[in-house]
Amino acid sequence: MTAPRVSAGDARATLLLLTVTRWFPVGLTVGITTLLALQRGMSLAQLGVILAMQGLVVLGLELPTGGLADALGRRPVLLAAGVVALVSGLIFVTAHTFGGFVVALLLQGLFRALDSGPLEAWYVDTAQADEPGVRVETSLAHAGTALGLSIASGALVSGALVAWNPFSSMTALELPYWVALGFYAVNLLAIAVRMREGRTAGGSTRWRQALGSVRAAPRTVVAGLRTLSTSRVLRALVLVEVFWSVGMIAFETLMPIRLAELVGGQTHAGALMGPVSAVAWGLFALGSSLAGLASRRIGVGWTALLARVLNGALIVVLGLAAGPTGLITAFLFTYTLHGAGGPAHSTLLHREADPSNRATVLSMNSMVAGGAYTVGLLLLGPLAEHTSTALAIIVAGAFSILGAVFYLPAIREARPAARRAGAAGAVTDAAGTAPAEHR
Repeated sequence: MTAPRVSAGDARATLLLLTVTRWFPVGLTVGITTLLALQRGMSLAQLGVILAMQGLVVLGLELPTGGLADALGRRPVLLAAGVVALVSGLIFVTAHTFGGFVVALLLQGLFRALDSGPLEAWYVDTAQADEPGVRVETSLAHAGTALGLSIASGALVSGALVAWNPFSSMTALELPYWVALGFYAVNLLAIAVRMREGRTAGGSTRWRQALGSVRAAPRTVVAGLRTLSTSRVLRALVLVEVFWSVGMIAFETLMPIRLAELVGGQTHAGALMGPVSAVAWGLFALGSSLAGLASRRIGVGWTALLARVLNGALIVVLGLAAGPTGLITAFLFTYTLHGAGGPAHSTLLHREADPSNRATVLSMNSMVAGGAYTVGLLLLGPLAEHTSTALAIIVAGAFSILGAVFYLPAIREARPAARRAGAAGAVTDAAGTAPAEHR
């Protein structure tokens, strides 16, 4: 049986709704994850190992889960991801030992591997099936804006909850995690209700299709790797993540630790990180919106390259800041450029994929990101502990700038494509057909 076709407009609405419900709980916890682990006795070196567990799982499972999403369907994979998110969050908030945190982050890695790619892949394929000429980069930019605003709102609520601290039975940093669990349940329900895919079946037929899809997943992965091996542009885009991910460690993981050093404690820093993260993710949303405008003016590739260079430079400034005001200011500008880079990078990836391997391509990108993040944590954690957090931030920022060079192949490829499109338009106009902007 074939499910009713989803219109491009409905697909876009679902993309935005699921983006909001997916990332609002992240906003509740993003600024206090490292602080809660440190408050419960973990050292910086242990924290690096704990957070690296997520990356190790992502590294091992990104391609299999991406292939599974392409073969089995995006909806069931996202539903599984939602269940794992709930279990992971519950273990993390109740963990008080190194082993407990490790288990929580291992499950978090499974969640990230299942979650990365299927929603975007579902949107692009669904929208293009209904409206072949739809500009997916515009909706992806809007999704980036929604992501930023969702995390900003969550972070603002998180800071208020930490400052309020109404329950004597838990520390101030724990309450946002419990609230986040409730919102992960909301996201799971939204996936179940809103996402529709083209193939539905019941009973034994559905189980046979599922088993067949699972068996097909390795072939899908091989096809994705073949695409990577034959596409110079895709290889370069994936390599960008090696550098970008190391830079992210600086402002996601090390910045709250540095703030705690400057203001004198994890609880004080946790209360500050709420409103600071809210503003940062609001600026992330602004950066995502500006990326759409910049892409139309200077091209998607140049937008991605400039965002990457400026983001890395601001991370270096983040490390050089000597007081909380300078640190927070640099952090805010860093997130603005971080938001600008995401939609442009995603658009370039989608140009190198097709419906048969789109989730796999996104998973390859995320796999490399997770692997680089893991290695970076294992190196930067001990560096911060034995030298200083500020130096580790500077090293991460300087390294991340180098990745901008890998956008050049995509930029070079776009030039002849634009010339061919221009030539085709000239021929069409000469034949008496009105230009697109007047049709």
